[in-house]
Amino acid sequence: MKSPQGKSQGTITSSTGRTGTTSGNRGTSVSGLSYIEKYKGIAIEEMNKYGIPASIKLAQAILESGNGNSDLATRANNHFGIKCGGTWSGRSVTKSDDNPNDCFRVYDNPEQSFRDHSQFLLRKRYEKLFQLSKNDYKGWARGLKDAGYATNPRYPQLLIDLIERYNLQQYDIPERKTEVVARAEKVDQIIEKKAEVEPPVPVEEIKKPVAMKIYEVKASDTLTAIATKNNLTVAALKEMNGLTGDAVSVGQLLVVSK
Repeated sequence: MKSPQGKSQGTITSSTGRTGTTSGNRGTSVSGLSYIEKYKGIAIEEMNKYGIPASIKLAQAILESGNGNSDLATRANNHFGIKCGGTWSGRSVTKSDDNPNDCFRVYDNPEQSFRDHSQFLLRKRYEKLFQLSKNDYKGWARGLKDAGYATNPRYPQLLIDLIERYNLQQYDIPERKTEVVARAEKVDQIIEKKAEVEPPVPVEEIKKPVAMKIYEVKASDTLTAIATKNNLTVAALKEMNGLTGDAVSVGQLLVVSK
């Protein structure tokens, strides 16, 4: 998968004929805060419907869309890199990914992308996650990795870092045990029904595992040194991580490829 800021071009077909300023030393940015403010409502709505923590959905969207600035997000309203596999019959865009002309879904608006991401997670391989409380963002972060959503072993920590950097956990709502059980049972029924009506298709044909490379900042590091070490320009590194200043802190996790 290309970096969140990739600008490759493609052709859209139809199935029917800011810069900002850093805040503190953890790398919050105006672009990230604006993205959260814009989409937190739909993330909360999806959480209330299915139990996916709003913090998790927002952190994944920030990573996979580069704060909404990726090529897929800007041209196709596709914030999670979901491909055309499965039962998709809507518009599509071709883009170089695993292959030169991989097919990705085009949505009418970003909200549809957030909803389709929920539908993607409503599969057997992610079933155990819905038994977690919708304010257990750490459990969800680890569970996504264990279920094969991402290949990088540091992916859970990167999600947790983003959530705590932007205080996204404030949007998550705790549940009583009985509420978790009742909701999980309803989700199980949805997953079972989806399995009956959807054709068998490998999950990777709909969305490949996130394979980003993550770098942990060391005491002697500078942004320039990190960029050089990973064959990036400083501008590209800052853009990929939503940074507008040059300050980094020890232990900070940076995406250096995707």
